[in-house]
Amino acid sequence: MDRQQEFVLRTLEEREIRFVRLWFTDVLGFLKSVAVAPAELEGAFAEGIGFDGSAIEGFARASESDMIAKPDPGTFQVLPWKDGRAGDSARMFCDILMPDGSPSWADPRFVLRRALSKAKDMGFTFYTHPEIEFFLLKESPETGREPRPVDNGGYFDLTSHDAAHDFRRMAVDALEAMGISVEFSHHEVAPGQQEIDLRYADALTTADNVMTFRHVVKEVAMAEGVYATFMPKPFTAQPGSGMHTHLSLFEGDRNAFHDPSDELNLSKTARSFIAGLLRHARETTAVTNQWVNSYKRLFGDPLPNVLAEAPAYVCWGHANRSALVRVPMYKPGKANSTRIEVRAPDPACNPYLAFAVMLAAGLRGIEQEYELPPGAQDDVSALTEDERRAMGYTDLPHNLSDALRAMEGSELVAETLGEGVFDYFLRNKRTEWAEYRAKVTPYELARYLPAL
Repeated sequence: MDRQQEFVLRTLEEREIRFVRLWFTDVLGFLKSVAVAPAELEGAFAEGIGFDGSAIEGFARASESDMIAKPDPGTFQVLPWKDGRAGDSARMFCDILMPDGSPSWADPRFVLRRALSKAKDMGFTFYTHPEIEFFLLKESPETGREPRPVDNGGYFDLTSHDAAHDFRRMAVDALEAMGISVEFSHHEVAPGQQEIDLRYADALTTADNVMTFRHVVKEVAMAEGVYATFMPKPFTAQPGSGMHTHLSLFEGDRNAFHDPSDELNLSKTARSFIAGLLRHARETTAVTNQWVNSYKRLFGDPLPNVLAEAPAYVCWGHANRSALVRVPMYKPGKANSTRIEVRAPDPACNPYLAFAVMLAAGLRGIEQEYELPPGAQDDVSALTEDERRAMGYTDLPHNLSDALRAMEGSELVAETLGEGVFDYFLRNKRTEWAEYRAKVTPYELARYLPAL
């Protein structure tokens, strides 16, 4: 037994932990959990916990259903009570194994580990820092009922609400009680919309933190009598929720993206990485934006009374928030702050798969020395279609079907996800699109029934 496992077992005894929840994630990014008694944990470290993989989305066929969840002791954290105090339950993320002990091809954590291993072979450590947006609603959703935000606040507003005015403080307290560092929290642009930014960490830790974040935010919201949703676009006339993700590569303690001699402080490595993100953007969008509703947010055509802040075109720019990839302002004297921000992902993605495909696209750019095209200077969404075409800016996919079509022809995404996850993801999402296409919407009834 290693020292980390011994620390976990000792902590369980000292803190009188009664339940240990073993977490893992299915291919679509939904959290799964099995609770074990502390007395069973030593055996779980040694042999794992068996379960039926055929009952989990994308994991296995019935003929090969036996799988093992093996807890990762490095992810151990005590779960807080609803008031932020330490509780009597703890959680650990698991790696999913086959009966012979080999990693499961369907485990999203393994998909990301494999991408990180390639980065390591190239001498890099991959760090991510997500800005996670979401909406607080007055009540749980009901079919046919319009969602109601908890407030009418706007960007950075200080709002008061009888049920939710302390929500962000309580959520941050709960996250930090679990060792998840928060950098900022504030009200976002739309009524009821919040943002909490996690401090940067290695990509695997960050993906675990995103999964924990979504669970904690929903739990805290429930305790406050409101409802939290990570749906990308719940309101037609308001901006959707994104998960703008800051990326950087390090070589040891040195930021591989930083070059003080460059006008934007970007190294050749950073420029090739951005070029890779751009060249493969359409192929990876189905993973970073995996739901039908995701494409209501990635909307570029201006409409009256509709606010849209998400990127819709494949381009990059320095401090340009209309671009798909933004290079934030450099802080003088802080070489480690040089990074890039990808603005397309939304908070309902599977973070393990999303980080894996973004890393793979950037590494491909470095490996093949892609040339970075000129950056966008203007608000790209304000340009005409002809102007964007002349500048070489292509559209992001307009809907899930377009995104899947781009993904299915991508050798890069197939290689990164692995054949099993790649095929399952495409099948599942094609079914989702077919169900959406077949549905007669309230828009159609209101527009066409009276007129046709």
